Amino acid sequence: MSWKNVRLIFLREVRDQLRDRRTLFMVAILPLLLYPALGIGMVEMTLTFSQQARNVVILGAAELDSQRHGLPPMYVGNRFLPTLFTDPGDADRLYLTTDVPREGDAIPDADRARIRVAQSQIESIHELAELVRQRREIETLLTAYSLAAASGLEVVPQETEETPTSPDAVATSEDPIDAVALQAEIAELLEAEEVVKASLTEWFQHSDIQVLVVIPEGFAESLKQQTERLVHREPIHQEIPHPVVLQNSADEKSQIAYRRVREAIDNWEHLVLQGQLSAAGLPASIDKPVDPTRVDLAQGDQIAANLWSKLFPTLLVIMAVTGAFYPAIDLGAGEKERGTMETLLICPATRTEIVLGKFFTVMLFSISTALLNIACMGATGSHMMNLTAGAGPTGALMGDAQFPPLASLAWLVILAVPLSALFSSLSLAFAMLARSSKEGQYYLTPLLLVTMGLTFFCLYPGVEIDPFKSIMPVVGPALLLKSLLLATGNTAELLVYAIPVLLSSLAYCALALWWAIELFSQESVLFREAERFDLKLWVAHIFRDKDSTPSFTEAAFCIVLILMLWFVLMPVQQSAFAEALIAGDSIEVFRLQTIFMIATIGTPAVMMGLLLTSRVNWTLKLRWPAWQYWLAALILPFTLQPISVQLLHWLGWFFPKLPEGIEQLANAISDPSVPVWWPLLAVAVAPAVCEELAFRGFILSGLQRSGRNWLAIVISAVVFGLIHGIPQQQFNAALLGIIIGLLAVRSGSLLPGVLFHFIYNGMQVAQSRLPESSLEEGVIPTLFHVDEGSLLPHWPVLLVCVAVSATLITWLVKQPSAPSTPCKA
Repeated sequence: MSWKNVRLIFLREVRDQLRDRRTLFMVAILPLLLYPALGIGMVEMTLTFSQQARNVVILGAAELDSQRHGLPPMYVGNRFLPTLFTDPGDADRLYLTTDVPREGDAIPDADRARIRVAQSQIESIHELAELVRQRREIETLLTAYSLAAASGLEVVPQETEETPTSPDAVATSEDPIDAVALQAEIAELLEAEEVVKASLTEWFQHSDIQVLVVIPEGFAESLKQQTERLVHREPIHQEIPHPVVLQNSADEKSQIAYRRVREAIDNWEHLVLQGQLSAAGLPASIDKPVDPTRVDLAQGDQIAANLWSKLFPTLLVIMAVTGAFYPAIDLGAGEKERGTMETLLICPATRTEIVLGKFFTVMLFSISTALLNIACMGATGSHMMNLTAGAGPTGALMGDAQFPPLASLAWLVILAVPLSALFSSLSLAFAMLARSSKEGQYYLTPLLLVTMGLTFFCLYPGVEIDPFKSIMPVVGPALLLKSLLLATGNTAELLVYAIPVLLSSLAYCALALWWAIELFSQESVLFREAERFDLKLWVAHIFRDKDSTPSFTEAAFCIVLILMLWFVLMPVQQSAFAEALIAGDSIEVFRLQTIFMIATIGTPAVMMGLLLTSRVNWTLKLRWPAWQYWLAALILPFTLQPISVQLLHWLGWFFPKLPEGIEQLANAISDPSVPVWWPLLAVAVAPAVCEELAFRGFILSGLQRSGRNWLAIVISAVVFGLIHGIPQQQFNAALLGIIIGLLAVRSGSLLPGVLFHFIYNGMQVAQSRLPESSLEEGVIPTLFHVDEGSLLPHWPVLLVCVAVSATLITWLVKQPSAPSTPCKA
């Protein structure tokens, strides 16, 4: 390969891209214009939206009269008191309407209309409040009953007129609380609530009221009596009637208004309580006997780091894929449309050199787009935050949003290289496959959507980098950058992840680049015509022109179908599993597992083999193999199983913790009350038959039509690993899938793989049924030892297993492959 030719192709493509004014505008000019305008516009819109006065209506406002009832004032005119808000300016953002006429002021017609409309719903509001109050009392009683029952006591309600039902009343009784009846009563109250709430919701949505406050009659008098009892140190049994606050959390205007009204009411309530305590001669801190001192240790640089750790990784990933998107289409599908592909192919450069030149061009624009957008967005964000510094408590914090240190910015540039390389190679591969620019956009849009999903996953607060996530595409670089931006101090521990992140990203890039070169080397891909799809002709073709074995495309469709069935039915299976495990019905767990395996894996493969092929026995590899392959399939599970267990034990630090459901399933397998053939059927027989029919039968046969057996083996093994869901199982299944696939290709039969699969999984069932005494006495302790719940081989046993496995696998590799399709006469 000549790097001189690569350089010439690279310079040619860069010049062509730079001559395109649209490319220059999108890469360089648009970020400089877009982000300042976007930042100013967003701030203005946010301030305008949040500062609009929202309508609040108070019914029963006479109960809040401070002069008549001696209560602290809550409002003046049509505004809440500014002192009730943390930000006094919030008082001007609420327009208050009360049903008490203001002296000397004529009530506007709009205020009268709001009061009239609100009063028309007063009965429904009181009915809803009463239903909610009853339901909460029963829920409180039921909670107390559950806690007392756990302590061996019983709860009985006290039904006296002076003393309401007390959920804290605990006693022994011959007539305990009926929890089932209480649950049924709660359900009835919830149904009644929904009926009343539905009518109120319809009315509330069509009114111009954002928050409605209803003060019950006698509210002020009850407060007064409570204060008097408190002053005279008398017991207080009477409950004060509760005000009702209506809001619609689905409406942002109502949500914002409610938060402000709730703050005002809470602060006013605190003033009322302080007045009661003062009148009773009690200390003002009695309502908060603990009142811990809260100290926020966050510094300005830490607040800034938290902000940039979310913004910069997101922008880096999204802009890297966006920057590669359009140049790749132009250099791939665009070259086909312009008719310049033929001219390029006759130049002295090889296909590999041409693809590398195009790749470096796309990568240049991807990195430039990502870094320039990040710089413009960061500068604009920092400037806008400095402008809002000091504007309230939030502005004071935002004013500390200083730029990250140079070390973090340097890592941003470093991580931009593997990300841009990955997206550039993938985009170029899809663009080579496309016949036109329009088709290229169809291919690349899913790439953009998948990338956005992975990026949003990285933004979750609990998601942090670990050894397993460090080798995931896109996720590893994004989480490493997020962690480096958050770490304002020593970053030495995080830099350990830099090596796996960079190496894995470059490996993914190399695979995608290899795929692009392969596509560019195929004349059928470079010069294919636009394809038209006719459903009628396609169906007729399926039943009329069947091949003996499936095509590569049909194998890919089978993979997609199985993954879709897993995606759709997995929640149903997990829910049914959970119910069976809670009920302690282990047999039902195994029955569900067997049905799920047959329905989602075995059935699609068999049905597609019957419908799409003419030789089902060749498609599913249902042929009798030579005896040597039977022997290899019989020995390899016994030698590979200890190696797998030991390898997973060594890599325990790398993988995330196993979910709780796996431990429960393991307990079900080892349950001595369940006949052993049930776990064997669900864990060994069903997977051995169904998974082999699908992955080493239909899918492997279709992938072999490409003429590359090793590629077919690896792809089928990777997909086989993916469906296992848990990372530990995915890793182990993918490695074993390569061995089983090699058995199938060399023997030309599915049967050795079924035997291997059954023995390997059956050994796991057998180990779970071993009595504890056998692990301490006899042959097993001389060969194996138990460590952290795993049965691990001793070193001599492990070395023997490695030697035997390596010998058999080497023999398999050297064997010729059996024909994958029947010979034509």
